[in-house]
Amino acid sequence: MLAVLIDPDSIPDESFLVDLCGKAESSGADLILVGGSLITNGFFDDCVRVIKRESKLPVLLFPGSLMQISHDADAILFLSLISGRNPELLIGKQVLAAPQLKKSRLEVIPTGYMLIDGGKTTSVSYMSGTTPIPADKPAIAATTALAGTLLGLKVIYMDAGSGAQNPVPASVIEAVCEQVDVPLFVGGGMRTVEQVTAACKAGAHVIVVGNAFEKDPGLVAELAKAVHGSV
Repeated sequence: MLAVLIDPDSIPDESFLVDLCGKAESSGADLILVGGSLITNGFFDDCVRVIKRESKLPVLLFPGSLMQISHDADAILFLSLISGRNPELLIGKQVLAAPQLKKSRLEVIPTGYMLIDGGKTTSVSYMSGTTPIPADKPAIAATTALAGTLLGLKVIYMDAGSGAQNPVPASVIEAVCEQVDVPLFVGGGMRTVEQVTAACKAGAHVIVVGNAFEKDPGLVAELAKAVHGSV
């Protein structure tokens, strides 16, 4: 599947967002993720509402903080940053969010979130205060993912970070897929059909495109063909 990630902080106005939604749906995307490392414009709830109004695609929250929970979405990737050693992002913030999520109608998807080195310091690495797993250490990524699934996590999300120079290597994706049998999301640095095709062949179940989509929405149609053609 192909998911487009919309960062509310990068949306200049509602008309721009409406246009993005139309292009995501018409280009063959399967999911829309909403979230970002830092939200400064107060547009998060309104952003989700507009997306739900303008698109029939499932909307999943990809929260960077407790402020990024909207009851208008369909589901939330309930992230635990298992690649890092920051207790606040392993379980601390989740404890604070749990009562609100229990009262909501959101489908809660327990997700092991893993940062993989993408060649530069990204916002998520800086904001989380954690060091990404080295891109040339697939065994570390594989055993981290395995530990997460043995703890009961239902999804693994590997991310090179927004604006990464390099996407998650195929070798890392393959190593993780050999160890776990849960859906695998892969994002960060995906800009070309070749990169997306390599990730799919390595075993990724959902490819996430963010910056590339916002800069060139027409690219999504090409990437969607690559993703769906690799199934």
